[in-house]
Amino acid sequence: MTGDQARDLPIDVVLVTGMSGAGRSTAARALEDLGWFVVDNLLPSLIPVTIHTAGESGHIDRMAVVVDARGGHFFDDTEQALADLRANRVAVRVVFLEASDEALVRRFESSRRPHPLQQGERLVDGLRRERIMLATLRADADLVIDTSNLNVHDLRRKVDAAFGGDQQIPLRATVLSFGFKYGLPVDADIVLDARFLPNPHWVEALRERTGLDPAVNDYVIEQPDAPGFLDQASGLIDLMAAGYLREGKRYVTIAIGCTGGKHRSVAMAENLSVRLVRDGVETLVVHRDLGRE
Repeated sequence: MTGDQARDLPIDVVLVTGMSGAGRSTAARALEDLGWFVVDNLLPSLIPVTIHTAGESGHIDRMAVVVDARGGHFFDDTEQALADLRANRVAVRVVFLEASDEALVRRFESSRRPHPLQQGERLVDGLRRERIMLATLRADADLVIDTSNLNVHDLRRKVDAAFGGDQQIPLRATVLSFGFKYGLPVDADIVLDARFLPNPHWVEALRERTGLDPAVNDYVIEQPDAPGFLDQASGLIDLMAAGYLREGKRYVTIAIGCTGGKHRSVAMAENLSVRLVRDGVETLVVHRDLGRE
């Protein structure tokens, strides 16, 4: 495929990759349901010519390619294939599906299937090899989705939010509430701390309610520093948006944490989402730890 042939191809390309067991198949099916032409487990060396053929056909304008560790030593060609596509100005984005070792081990044990890189050793050895193999792709990914605490429906909603809407909207955001006691979200681009606000847990009438309850929401938002926090947070996103887009990053995850992810972070995430939507940012709200207590 020559540069002159490729640079005018009328096709958008998404490369879906990530850890085995992290949800690549679910993400691929979600893209297919959104009208993307999906090719699974294609040899990486064949990606450029396949995309060129699809683009020239005139019938395919959005194509998703799934590549993973099942390709063995052929997987090494993936980075070169991406470099060739970008050198020829093909619009390609990389989506990386991530999950914790604990979650992946649980899923593999449930399916009773070996890891493709296990090589007769322990499952965690296969995961370690895979993380090393995928390290560069993860670092260069346009969108990282951590599925450790997501079910298949949550993952589909994230894919829908990223790829299913009006393509004219330049930046898409996920606003994620979480509890610090359950750990930081690994897919967060920006982490904000709402623990400086008074905790509704210590108000007896609010303790058993959540940040989705109007009474809890009002209690949090009416704190003197809450509006300023939201002003600064939305201003930060507005400031960074141009830079993200300039660097080709169209998706951002803003995580807001409190102690348990039940009251303050939930209310602040909901209110920040309203502000972002008002500013023209397509936004998905996810409450990671709501209901865990």
